[in-house]
Amino acid sequence: MGVANVRLPGSDEQRRVFVRAILNDLQALEHMIDNDWFETDVMRIGAEQEMCLVDRDTFKAAPVNLKVLEGLSEYPWADTELAKFNLETNMTPRVFTGSAFSDMQKEVDQHLATIEKLANKENAAVLLTGILPTLRKFDLEESNLTPMPRYKALMKAINSHKLDPSYAIRLKGIDELSVTHESPLIEAANTSFQVHLQVTPAEFVKMYNISQALTGPIMATAANSPLVFGRRLWHENRIALFQQALDTRRTQNHMREHSARVSFGKSWINESILDIYREDLARFRLLLAADIDVDSLAQVRNKEVPKLLALQVHNSTVYRWNRPCYGISDSGKPHLRIENRVLPAGPTTIDEIANAALWLGSMIGMSNRIDDVRDHMSFEDASDNFSKAAQFGLDSKFNWFGDGKITAKDLLVSEIIPMAREGLVAKGIDSGDIDKYMGIVEERSKRLCTGARWQLKSFTQLREHVTRDEALSNITSSMLNNQKLKIPVHEWPFPDPDSLVTYSPSKLKVEEFMDTDFVTCGPDDLIDLISEMMDWRQLRYVPVEDKEGKLSGLITAPLLLRYHVRKNHLDESTKASIREIMLTDPITIGPSASIVEAMEIMRTRKIGGLPVVKDGELIGMITVLNLLQVTGRLIKQLENQPKQ
Repeated sequence: MGVANVRLPGSDEQRRVFVRAILNDLQALEHMIDNDWFETDVMRIGAEQEMCLVDRDTFKAAPVNLKVLEGLSEYPWADTELAKFNLETNMTPRVFTGSAFSDMQKEVDQHLATIEKLANKENAAVLLTGILPTLRKFDLEESNLTPMPRYKALMKAINSHKLDPSYAIRLKGIDELSVTHESPLIEAANTSFQVHLQVTPAEFVKMYNISQALTGPIMATAANSPLVFGRRLWHENRIALFQQALDTRRTQNHMREHSARVSFGKSWINESILDIYREDLARFRLLLAADIDVDSLAQVRNKEVPKLLALQVHNSTVYRWNRPCYGISDSGKPHLRIENRVLPAGPTTIDEIANAALWLGSMIGMSNRIDDVRDHMSFEDASDNFSKAAQFGLDSKFNWFGDGKITAKDLLVSEIIPMAREGLVAKGIDSGDIDKYMGIVEERSKRLCTGARWQLKSFTQLREHVTRDEALSNITSSMLNNQKLKIPVHEWPFPDPDSLVTYSPSKLKVEEFMDTDFVTCGPDDLIDLISEMMDWRQLRYVPVEDKEGKLSGLITAPLLLRYHVRKNHLDESTKASIREIMLTDPITIGPSASIVEAMEIMRTRKIGGLPVVKDGELIGMITVLNLLQVTGRLIKQLENQPKQ
């Protein structure tokens, strides 16, 4: 966030004071740009690595970041993230030339190795992925918020702007997810590899617009976030999840447009970096403020370079996927950067650096080829490409220069990657690094094998043999193993159903293995209809729910058998309803109960089906078959273990 002592805006007077400080910062920035204060003789690159901490036994999120950070106190590059199961490390800014990329990879690897050793002491491991496959909805409750004032202030600020107390997440891919959540901490599901490029004020407009144009194809080959709560959705779910997690807007019965705080933008920029800062101040109310004890305009008048703290606080709460950044170099001169926030974490550090090299190289390559990207494509096409890439990854078909249509694979292989090579050569990047990193992106694109595709295919194959939870655990375990090998994702083998030898489901909660796609009936449905349905689908239990989704009862196969025997003997009506025979007070279980509790209830009560109920609402179903899937896999694992 840049500034640690942030707080809620407070009273109207405090709000006005802080807005005045932002306006002063904007005027100071304009003065520095107009009077050539900025560093222009060097171009640097940098990166921020976000990561997940996962339990080494269960492969679930491990909320131990503060314990890990205790051992990192001597390292200024280590920092917290929003959730207790996330960490961030910052790379050293380096001149964009020579061995910059291989040096950056060495630094990332060194940081991760240091963190891994400390995480292991807490029985945790470091995983690089856009969204943790095993992440559960309850992992994103505010009890997992990293307990720091700036994060608490951000959560309160977002909630205070929300008219609806819940956050709706709606995504559709192979599967569909439509769920509400109580906390904006759902933002913490996303982890990324953020890359920075230093640009001059004179080149900022040109370079920023190029970055917007390149976002779609770059994201298509970098996608690594296809699974959310065990659902196969977009190739890069971070895009939609982040926007929906921080969306304070509400639906209305009129057509007025309101901008989302997380966005790609609405148009090209035309004049300077100030276009973005001014628009963001005009469109978005303050979420956070800070006590600013310096006057940036007074500093400028005294020939001092200001930090523009007020502007940075507001900029940190408007989440553009290509974000403008202001900073001060070690030379004491101010500089401008473009921060690419689109790239996900992982699948490996070599993949991440390849993605960074692709974006940075193509930025330079395109800027050397053309004067103004606005002459070659519309902003609407760039925005459309961004949306397509998030949803479909390398399966996208893009709008490109001259109203052309081209597949993501062909665009990358025939245009973007060669252009990136040109840019890297122009910056004097070592030829070995160019060949290595561009070769990785090219091979990945040709094979159509991104991290997203690997996860999707792995999950689909595993689900033919194992439960959803075991499939997700197996994928996460395989990702950890492959990352240690440091081989790019297009060379990863697909996981075998029997390879997860440490799977231990005994601590699973009911909501992690219950069926959520099941047949129900209403109390007024015909008994004969439900009998046929249960026969067609080989069901032994069907919950009865009312129009509000509340559990009304339960139909079992023995109940139907008794009914039909009686009907045949007594020649009863064939128009009887479910209400007449259903169990009106069935035994139920809550979603937070453990799998062991569910098994014990079913054993002692001699029942084979348990409706899962929360606040009276039917949310899932557990049957003996669910438990057999788990126990059957455990028995097989025991058989496969080597004998002592």
